[in-house]
Amino acid sequence: MRAKRCVRTWPQLRPGITVAAPVVLAALTVSPAPAVPAQAPAPVTLATSTSSSRTNGPAPPVPVEPPGADAQVRAVARLWPVGTRPSVLRAWQPPATPYGRGHRGVDLAAPPDAPVRSVAPGRVSFAGRVAGRGAVAVELAGTGDPPLRTTFTPVRATVRKGDEVAAGDVLGTLEPDVSHCSTSCLHWGLLRDRTYLDPLSLLPAWLLHGAPSRLLPVPTARRQP
Repeated sequence: MRAKRCVRTWPQLRPGITVAAPVVLAALTVSPAPAVPAQAPAPVTLATSTSSSRTNGPAPPVPVEPPGADAQVRAVARLWPVGTRPSVLRAWQPPATPYGRGHRGVDLAAPPDAPVRSVAPGRVSFAGRVAGRGAVAVELAGTGDPPLRTTFTPVRATVRKGDEVAAGDVLGTLEPDVSHCSTSCLHWGLLRDRTYLDPLSLLPAWLLHGAPSRLLPVPTARRQP
């Protein structure tokens, strides 16, 4: 048998149509961009605004200051509010934050119905009851603007708001109340505006640390014979 020879031919194309030659795609070499040195981020400064355009309520209370921080507090007291030198059952303990726990005053031991006196001249700014307990507040004269204000609880007031008082004047009597102390006591506080301070800073050193006065016999000179 005679072998058949296969001949591959291009397909029959229509007139006007050409076959494009094979296209060789060249690989594109992309050069890396030059490295940019890293820069440290700019520091951010938090600006504190003192604008009065607050929309989230009133301003928070003034933070409580440590003892002796207010240089305007002068030792203007002339006596203790109760007794001659009462025992301090609990001292002033300023809280770490305006709403934190602490003791915003001092507790002085005193029997029920003991007279409570103003420690310095001033004017009664409050006399009434707060949360069922008697309270008296006195703005001390000559202590700046706003003035220092002393508070006394629990006290059955015998004065009225607006009364002028001198040092030693009776403001009322101590009410029998053991809800604050384990025994009868006077809670004595001191404020300038909304800032609580140590009321013992009103007492001069001789009154705070000195013992009660005593009369000593005067020695008589012996005559020479």
